[in-house]
Amino acid sequence: MTIKQIISHIPKQHFRRWFSFSRYQYPLATEPPIITKTTAAKQEVKTTVPVATTDKEGLRDPKDPFDDSRSLSDLEVDSIRKMQNKFLTTELKGSTAIGLKPPPEIPQLMEANTIPETQITTLENGVRVVSQETYGQVCSIGVLADLGSRNEHQLGSAHLLELMAFQSTPQYRDSVEIQQHLQDWGGTSFANSSREQSLWCLDILRPNVEKGMDLLKQTTLEPLLQDWEIEDSKLAMQYQAMETIPEIHLGEALQVGAYGMDQQLGKPHFAPLDAVSNLNASSLREFLDINLWKNPKGIVIAGAGIGHDELVDMAKLHYGSLKQETKSQYIPSTYHGGMHTFETATIDGMTRVGIGLEVGGWHSDDLVPGCVLQTLLGGGSSFSAGGPGKGMYSRLYRQVLNRYYWADAAEAFTMFHHESGLIGISGSSKGDKSRDLARVITEHLLRLAVDLVSDEELERARNMLKNNVLTQLESRLVLFEDMGRQVLTYGRREGNADMTAKIDAVTKEDLRELMIRALKKPPTCAAVGDDVSKLPPYSEVNGWFK
Repeated sequence: MTIKQIISHIPKQHFRRWFSFSRYQYPLATEPPIITKTTAAKQEVKTTVPVATTDKEGLRDPKDPFDDSRSLSDLEVDSIRKMQNKFLTTELKGSTAIGLKPPPEIPQLMEANTIPETQITTLENGVRVVSQETYGQVCSIGVLADLGSRNEHQLGSAHLLELMAFQSTPQYRDSVEIQQHLQDWGGTSFANSSREQSLWCLDILRPNVEKGMDLLKQTTLEPLLQDWEIEDSKLAMQYQAMETIPEIHLGEALQVGAYGMDQQLGKPHFAPLDAVSNLNASSLREFLDINLWKNPKGIVIAGAGIGHDELVDMAKLHYGSLKQETKSQYIPSTYHGGMHTFETATIDGMTRVGIGLEVGGWHSDDLVPGCVLQTLLGGGSSFSAGGPGKGMYSRLYRQVLNRYYWADAAEAFTMFHHESGLIGISGSSKGDKSRDLARVITEHLLRLAVDLVSDEELERARNMLKNNVLTQLESRLVLFEDMGRQVLTYGRREGNADMTAKIDAVTKEDLRELMIRALKKPPTCAAVGDDVSKLPPYSEVNGWFK
């Protein structure tokens, strides 16, 4: 039947659409398919008489689902398959071939004999090793170091170091060769940096963990830092700077406004374009030499899904020879509050506004109440599908996004550092509503210091926070990172029972006291967007809090 004949049989009221198609999707098609909609009641019931087949049950081959309707003869099936083979190739060869049995390099599942516990060992030179067994076929291993953008002498060093991870070493000529080896080992690599810490990680099949640890040692302690690699990474930094989303710019602006660029926490983490050209191999080696190579006490070797003794032995082999020769580059930053704006073109034409207040850092009693309060406030975008599980019963959803038509987004944030932190609310609207947005944010922050939150809000926030943390820790990679960062920050890892108990102990009075203390210091205000001129001056914003 031709296309014209098919069309003539379709009632006009039925919806019809044409779709483009490819030879791969429809290898035998000569014309685009027609999609029609109708109701089942309008369709005539037709009886299909099965043709003769080669098996007793009326199916050609139970393992072959081709032509389930049994409307084709064997000769027709063979003819169609020969034509399909001209366009389709599904055969995989070499290491990517799919066989009937698992490849021999895939390890067997381990028997779980004991309940996994976090174990910590400190080597003689100060390197700390932390691990927890998961009894799986894959393990996550990595190195965390006490160095970040706050330790830089040259802006952008930490950012460049992140992009230079897993590149050329004495054994591997470039990142391409490393990735080829990782593919053979069943592994993948990750690296990231922040203001205070850096991380290198491998997720790798268990039998190849020794090869992975040797690669980690080379990429952290023996990188070649070739000029061409650095120039390529600097080019990537420039592209990233041009494509940075406004929310990242807003976070940077809040740090500058809170601490000032003359202090460690006020330095931009992502290098400005004018600073990228000053980066070179010499400055990067100096950064690594001071903060990593001669500072073993600032290194943690972490592993999830690996035996502790095995990880300790590998850590001794690869990192046990480091000697402590430098002191920490940590210089405390003092919060002073202020305003910082950044005018840049945005795709959506929205202006982002954020207002924050100082709270304690990682070692403060403000940490857990601050996280509970952030969860209670919640928030997000005005366009978000979902229900209670998406946080749509949180305070900012109910009292900002659902109340003000011009509010495109409103969300609580926290930023914790060693000696200080920020808690506040950020949001977005059109530029001409940025003043109203700042006012609404201020009102919600002030209310927290006056009125106690409801029992329902508090209970929901505590449950959501516990659920979010515990759910994420089911991931092996998250478990690895959590262990490493806790040991690097506190020298120990807090168990889940202790953590959930601290969350449950937070009261309504704790949240109000937290905000009362925070309001004793001036606020921090930041804005990013196409037009930030409608934002009120800092003196006015500061006056709202008095």
